[in-house]
Amino acid sequence: MSEDLRPSGDITTKLIKNNKKIKAKIISNQSCIVGGLSFAKEAFKYSDKKVLFTSKLKDGKRINKGKVVATVYGKAKGILKSERVALNFLSLVSGVATTTRKFVDKIKGKNCKICCTRKTAPNLRSIQKYGVKLGGGLNHRFNLSDEILIKDNHIVIDGNIQKLVKRAIKNKKGKKITVEVDNLSQLKKILGLKFNRVLFDNMSIKNLKKGVKMSSKLYETEASGGVSIKNVKKIAATGVKRISVGQITHSAPSINFNLKI
Repeated sequence: MSEDLRPSGDITTKLIKNNKKIKAKIISNQSCIVGGLSFAKEAFKYSDKKVLFTSKLKDGKRINKGKVVATVYGKAKGILKSERVALNFLSLVSGVATTTRKFVDKIKGKNCKICCTRKTAPNLRSIQKYGVKLGGGLNHRFNLSDEILIKDNHIVIDGNIQKLVKRAIKNKKGKKITVEVDNLSQLKKILGLKFNRVLFDNMSIKNLKKGVKMSSKLYETEASGGVSIKNVKKIAATGVKRISVGQITHSAPSINFNLKI
């Protein structure tokens, strides 16, 4: 709201003399998984604590185009001031939830979960990850402090994947350890070491199947890199337990909502 109102407030709405009470409907212009209703409510409350925001359903519900998701009742100026921010929250969270659900539905029946990544908009990670959960996905680590994730650049810089993993095990301090590998040779060097998860990055389906077979009895398995709605089912069929998808946050199309008075 501060982003929208600094430094002089809503200078257009200030021109309106009649600050009568109005009733408005928030309508989805697309079929989607709805999300962000509580954020929208708080946006209106920011401008006028007396505004009545009534949700017509709960976050996470699948809705059709034209569905009224909420009504807003209160003084006109407060509603107009908060309209765009409220709709932006709904558009963003619903977009992430809807895209996530498409991936989740695509691998239905497989013993596999869709995960998000840290590929999020700065300062919006928490609500984007919330959208992922609404869509039926799992949240990966929230930030760099959550777990040890040894990636390709760490390995290149350190120079020895086996020694790096052993160092991680020694210094884990209760944190989980995930090791990213991009070939089977790397995997062979660390098999048997006591860590939690192998992350197969940008591997062919053939090698991914081999990697899962080699490591599934020792570690949780995950695949990432180049995942799309077209190939996610084939990836899940390899037996991998998790698939991390950057697209569900960084490229999720927003859902179109509007407010009708």
